[in-house]
Amino acid sequence: MTAADIHRTILAVWRIEQPRLITSLSRMLRDVPLAEDLTQEALLAAVEHWPATGVPEKPGAWLMATAKRRALDQLRRRRMLDWDAALDDDIGDELLRLIFTACHPLLSREARAALALRMICGLTTEEIARAFLLPDATIGQRIVRAKRTLSESGLAYETPRRGELSERLSSVLEVVYLIFNEGYTAARGEHWLRPQLCHEALRIGRVLTSIAPLEPEAHGLLALMELNASRTAARTDASGEPILMLEQNRALWDQFQIRRGMQALGRARELEGAGGFYALQAAIIACHAQASTADETDWPRISGLYAELAALVRSPIIELNRAVAVGMAEGPEAALVIVEGLAHEPALRTYHLLGSVRGDLLRKLGRHAEARAAFEAAAALAGNRREQDLLRRRAAEPPT
Repeated sequence: MTAADIHRTILAVWRIEQPRLITSLSRMLRDVPLAEDLTQEALLAAVEHWPATGVPEKPGAWLMATAKRRALDQLRRRRMLDWDAALDDDIGDELLRLIFTACHPLLSREARAALALRMICGLTTEEIARAFLLPDATIGQRIVRAKRTLSESGLAYETPRRGELSERLSSVLEVVYLIFNEGYTAARGEHWLRPQLCHEALRIGRVLTSIAPLEPEAHGLLALMELNASRTAARTDASGEPILMLEQNRALWDQFQIRRGMQALGRARELEGAGGFYALQAAIIACHAQASTADETDWPRISGLYAELAALVRSPIIELNRAVAVGMAEGPEAALVIVEGLAHEPALRTYHLLGSVRGDLLRKLGRHAEARAAFEAAAALAGNRREQDLLRRRAAEPPT
């Protein structure tokens, strides 16, 4: 195995093991920032030793043992003897408990989500910045300040009780939503999907609906994730290249998961949460899930739901998605007016999907040279190689 192969292996193992390492060390130390620091030290130890000794047979166990040795050293210095005590709490899930800790009210809403994504999912500052459409430096500063606040306030790896759960729930839902989105379409790297993140977000979403059964947005988020995840098998071809929704083989969509998503959406509606942020998005995806063919998609309904969503939350991303729906319901000219109006939005300046949508509309209008330029510009902005390749292929397609 070459040094490059070992380096790639270390990064792959790290992606998988980091959340488990942080949750285990947080439980031992009752100190989340320190747990993250020691987890990083375990990674550095692997980078230092594995090229010389080879990748261990059980690399995850090696990282855990290394991290726990450092944690035990800390505990001995602090004379904490109760590190293995059982936790009596209302959550009963280590990773979810860590998310609730990162979403402490002392932190700003933006800092909570950024810190949780950094610590729990191992997302890079660049990947988190993409999720929020903000500069890398802004996200980096948020994470540093959030960790400093947790450390200086003496906050432990704690378990919020029933009254505190609802106070933090909206931030926790946002974090789970962002975790799922990063897994559903990875910001960076060689692969378009990161299934582990999707699976973890779904698992946490199901736990959330059990501990907050009367919160409609918890059910709305679960519905959104279940319905989106139902298309996983159809979203890439045998070589891992992306397949856009309207071109997917709908026989590969998971009908059982669609039914679970519809049940969760129904529960959100029963709790009078049909107009919530996540429930509205789930209703949009439900329109796709219930159409047996692409031609049967109820685009006017989807366009109307996006209008409701845009009225609820002002977001250029939502408006861009609304433009796509308007284009399908009313034609590309109406959609292009919306897209051109978004061209000067600061948040979309480096957002590759703006150029992708614009290129698609221009192609439908027969403006092929402009479409090709839009797709090429979008490819230059995309951070994921699979998306870059897709956009370059679209740029190279001959006029129809």
